Amino acid sequence: IPLRLVGSEMCIRDRAAAVAALDGDQACVRSAAALFQSRRDLMIRRLQATDGIACQSPAGAFYVFANVQGLLGKRRPDTGAVLQSDVDVSAYLLDRASVATIDGQSYGMSPYLRLSFATSTEQIERGCQALRAAVSELQ
Repeated sequence: IPLRLVGSEMCIRDRAAAVAALDGDQACVRSAAALFQSRRDLMIRRLQATDGIACQSPAGAFYVFANVQGLLGKRRPDTGAVLQSDVDVSAYLLDRASVATIDGQSYGMSPYLRLSFATSTEQIERGCQALRAAVSELQ
């Protein structure tokens, strides 16, 4: 049975909309980029000010990878369990600070945590304060 390839093109209305979006005023794009850059910079500053965490500024995306090597070997104040991996640190921060992170092991990047800054400045401030308080309680 011969195969028949059928192609489709973007409809003219969609093509016109795409051209208008790309050729039009880009002020909103610049504004959004500046907003995300300020959120990124805020999160980086707050994380770098937390003992045991090192963080570099990412080139893109809406998240940072924070190195938590400095927290490994410390004990949770609530259970006494030793934090042996980034998975342990992620679970501790969720339990103790209600801060959700994704362990770096899931990305082949242990001992890092992935944190998103695709949220409000206020949420970033609250989350980083809670994270810092939880880290300060480690023994």
